[in-house]
Amino acid sequence: MDRKLRDKNSIYLDSWSLFKIMADFVKGYDELDDIGAAVTVFGSARLKEENIYYQKAMELSKKLADSNYSVITGGSMGIMEAANRGAKSSGISESIGLNVELPHEQKGNEYLDREIKFDYFFVRKVMLVRYSLAYIIMPGGFGTLDELFEVLTLIQTKKTPPSSVILVGKEYWGKLFEFFATNMIDNGLITKDELNIIQMSDDIDEVITMVDDSLKLQLSRIKEMGLASSNYGNKLKEILEIRGLV
Repeated sequence: MDRKLRDKNSIYLDSWSLFKIMADFVKGYDELDDIGAAVTVFGSARLKEENIYYQKAMELSKKLADSNYSVITGGSMGIMEAANRGAKSSGISESIGLNVELPHEQKGNEYLDREIKFDYFFVRKVMLVRYSLAYIIMPGGFGTLDELFEVLTLIQTKKTPPSSVILVGKEYWGKLFEFFATNMIDNGLITKDELNIIQMSDDIDEVITMVDDSLKLQLSRIKEMGLASSNYGNKLKEILEIRGLV
């Protein structure tokens, strides 16, 4: 193939990809703009129903939904299914799954009130963070660690509002947190204030309190920006009043 023709085809394909990426973002913004106060739950797709963390994710997510928080997950199996299952059983708030279109896998679970499918993993990751006021990190593998560090970096660099990042599973996460608190701080790679972004608890009521605190912090920031009367600000105030946190 002639080089000029090959280069022209390459430019055409790149331009088409840009339009597809834009369409993915527009779809996410359009379909999630109305959800109000929401919490994203991250965790492994590999854990089965009999696993203690699956049960914990289901119980915690039901309590979140009972407390008027919508629950967002990656929409797949394991911890994601457990979280959506718990939220769905509440019937008070939405169970939302953000999935990815793949040829032979990544099937959505059956406990979703709302499912949105994206073409691109990185767009999906943005949406998992964009509409949440707190992040619950259940046990998981490389993918979950990637999501944890993405959220921490965004908060650390002030690219997303201050939010609660809550590790659930002290036995699972304890050694990693100890590494943060010793090796990383001792070498001057993070500060104690940056470590304080992370909270850790196995107590469901305590986790709900942490999410409530994040709700109040989010609303305070919105007021500082002059957006207290925005659609999102009004929804947060409504949840605050329902929760008796005013």
